[in-house]
Amino acid sequence: MTDTSSRRAPPPVLLALAAASLTASLGISIASVLLPTLTRSFGVTVSEAQWVVLAYLMAVTVTIVSAGRLGDLFGLRRVMILGLIAFIAASALSAMAPSLGLLILGRVVQGVGGAILIALPMSIARDMVPSGQLGTAMGLLGTTSAGGTALGPSLGGLVLAVSDWRMAFWLLAGFAAAALGLALLAIRPDDTRGRVPVRALDLPGTAVLIVLLVAYSLATSGGATGVALSPSVLGAGALAAAALFVAVETRASAPLVPMAVLLDRKTGAGFAMNVLVGTVMMATLVVGPFFLTFSLGLGEATVGLVLAVGPLVGALVGVPAGRLTDRYGARRMMLVGLAQSMLGLLCLAVLPRQFGLGGYVAALIVLTPAFQMFLAANNTAVMAGASKEQRGRLSGLLGLSRNLGLMTGASAMTTLFVAVMGTGDAAQARTEDVARAFSATFAIAAGLAMIALCVALWSGQRPRQAAPGAA
Repeated sequence: MTDTSSRRAPPPVLLALAAASLTASLGISIASVLLPTLTRSFGVTVSEAQWVVLAYLMAVTVTIVSAGRLGDLFGLRRVMILGLIAFIAASALSAMAPSLGLLILGRVVQGVGGAILIALPMSIARDMVPSGQLGTAMGLLGTTSAGGTALGPSLGGLVLAVSDWRMAFWLLAGFAAAALGLALLAIRPDDTRGRVPVRALDLPGTAVLIVLLVAYSLATSGGATGVALSPSVLGAGALAAAALFVAVETRASAPLVPMAVLLDRKTGAGFAMNVLVGTVMMATLVVGPFFLTFSLGLGEATVGLVLAVGPLVGALVGVPAGRLTDRYGARRMMLVGLAQSMLGLLCLAVLPRQFGLGGYVAALIVLTPAFQMFLAANNTAVMAGASKEQRGRLSGLLGLSRNLGLMTGASAMTTLFVAVMGTGDAAQARTEDVARAFSATFAIAAGLAMIALCVALWSGQRPRQAAPGAA
């Protein structure tokens, strides 16, 4: 068999993977701007309309590890194509939905397809991209993900200006169709595989993991979900499900998530750092708008433009960050990225209060490249040592750990901000209280980045060993 490291990856492959990543990130971000219109169109409350966003995020979160595992078992290309077809069909269902319930159902199916589009591109890149270009490929995937996040709200707003909300979902179907065409043309067929035994799917482990992640998602979403159970009850349920999941996976003959993968120094540290960095990344999105609106007094349009600075910078620096990873090594760039993240978060805690909007934008320009540098390096470090049988699983776990961090950040960092501010209503708080809470939140975020840096230093204390299952 020819070693993939000896040949150059065809550019169409990277284009197909980038298109899939862009489609999945657009699926997350484009719907947020539609919520006010949906409340009027269906005559529902804001909490009910929020399920259009939450349904997609939760579906991605609970299925992303299984999506990666299915790629390992049935073939990466085959599962990727099925995911794109599901995304197209779900987008069409969403576009034609006569009720909010059917729209939410369409978003659930769309999220399952989105999980595949997030999990498998890293696996396919590891399979088809030469080792010396893997960092660049990871950087490109990071660029398209950030670009989709930045483009979604603007694209959704443009659609609403010229048409109705249904056109946004037809547009998503079009993006997915283009990605499907590229995937069919550019990704080489999977190796011939025999029948996969049912036990290889680890159905008990999958079921428990879904319960665990649904409970955790609802707990971290708090009152936004409208669910009757309190976050504390849901959190306790998530802890119980986590203990059961460990017990089930320890005894499974073909576990969905082998405990050896999580206990391995390199891979386990990579997932832990992903959670920490995802948590602080989310703080800029959920806490930043309160400071910009109620402390700096900016209007909605200006706040939207300022918030787009981060994703836009991320889209610009993703590929260069990947190239630096290829040139200087994943571990070195990971440490640099985490150290710069600490600096950027401290800048965010200090500069906006001293220099206003200019300080806020300057801090984002320092912070965002650091995030991209870390993500490209960490993804490369985890995937570089993965065997062919483990690539889908590991890429799914990378996606899951990042999503868990984002959900944790949305809940924990907002709670911290409110606690320091002294009130849950930022509109009624004093300007100085809002600014003080903002600074305290990002000072704590810098501490989380320091913990991630310590984890990175700890994970490199021993010589690198092959990831579990590596050939």
